[in-house]
Amino acid sequence: MTMAGNSGPDSVAADDAIADVSAQRAVLLDVREQHEWDLGHSPLATLIPMSQLQGRIDELPIGRRLLVVCHSGQRSARVQAALVEIGYDALNVAGGMIAWQLAGGEIVAEGPGPARVD
Repeated sequence: MTMAGNSGPDSVAADDAIADVSAQRAVLLDVREQHEWDLGHSPLATLIPMSQLQGRIDELPIGRRLLVVCHSGQRSARVQAALVEIGYDALNVAGGMIAWQLAGGEIVAEGPGPARVD
């Protein structure tokens, strides 16, 4: 597993995350807010905003590795740590959706206009 940027032992580089999610070795959990998701997200991701996660924790798959992503990797790092603390196998996507897009990960938008990660 390649580590890059601000990644550490609990992080995965975007290119490795893209490969793992594409091969269905992991689930991509996007913890950004709805308006961020609408602008651009991976078509392979599941959206559960950080602000809603506590109330929706039962929606997370048991026994699957979770790759947690946000805009730049800060919020997702906090979510990843909390998930690990309660027993989930979770890694933070270093650099977030910015790194995902730069690494060539597909992004799509909800609504008009080109997909983008602002």
